[in-house]
This record gives sequence, C-alpha cells and structure tokens, in this order.
Amino acid sequence: MSSKSPEAFRTISEVSKDLSLPQHVLRFWETKFVQIKPIKRGGGRRYYRPEDVRLLKGIKSLLYNDGYTIRGVQKVIKENGTKKLLNTENLNKNFTDIEKDNNDPLNQRNLSQHSMNETKRKKLINVLDDLITLRKKLDN
Repeated sequence: MSSKSPEAFRTISEVSKDLSLPQHVLRFWETKFVQIKPIKRGGGRRYYRPEDVRLLKGIKSLLYNDGYTIRGVQKVIKENGTKKLLNTENLNKNFTDIEKDNNDPLNQRNLSQHSMNETKRKKLINVLDDLITLRKKLDN
C-alpha cells in the first residue's frame, strides 16, 4: 500500500495500483457486486474505504486464485456474507476448503456445494504447477 494511513480513503488509481488491476475492472466489479460502494465526490471521483479495499482483495482472490466466476463469487457472498472476504486472514485461503464442524448443519450443506473430489483437486494443482513453471520460463 501507499504511505497513507491504513484508515485513509483511497482513490481508484491508488486501489488499482495496490491490487494490480486496471481501473475499468474495479468499475466493472462495482456493477456486479452491490457490496462495493466507494464514496463518489465531485465529478464522480471514487474514494474507497479500507473495508472496500479488503473486499476487493477478497473478490480478486476468489476470481484469480481460486478460479471462481463472477456468479460464483456472488453466490459465496450471498451465502456467507462479506465477513469472510473482509477478514484478511482468509484472503489467500481457498474458499472451497470449508472448515469441518460436525455440529454445524450449514457447513455440512455447503460442503457438498463447494468441495471437489481429490482427483480434480490434484489435476488442478498439476495444472497450476505447470503454469507456474511456464511463467518462470517466460520471466527469464
């Protein structure tokens, strides 16, 4: 992040730079996720609160790291709310790995909706490893 206080509002250009996303992607996500509500000031300038930035990081993680579609992220937010996305500890966790709590019927219900079998998971990990190897070759 920039040298601003963690509680300071951020412009769209600052958020774009911090998240390594183009500004038009942030504007597009505003149309797809009603939870993203930057404050708009004179001339439509956007100012993002710290919780907006954390939510954007969570959405980015689900889309880019976990392979969710926009509709999938909308479903995760609808089912779980934004608390999991706002929690910075969970940003890099795979939301398909739901904690197993045998006393919580919600987790048992959601487990079948979000889990994948071990064969698919291994295939995805192999593909990811191949992509990382290719990326390293391209960077050299």
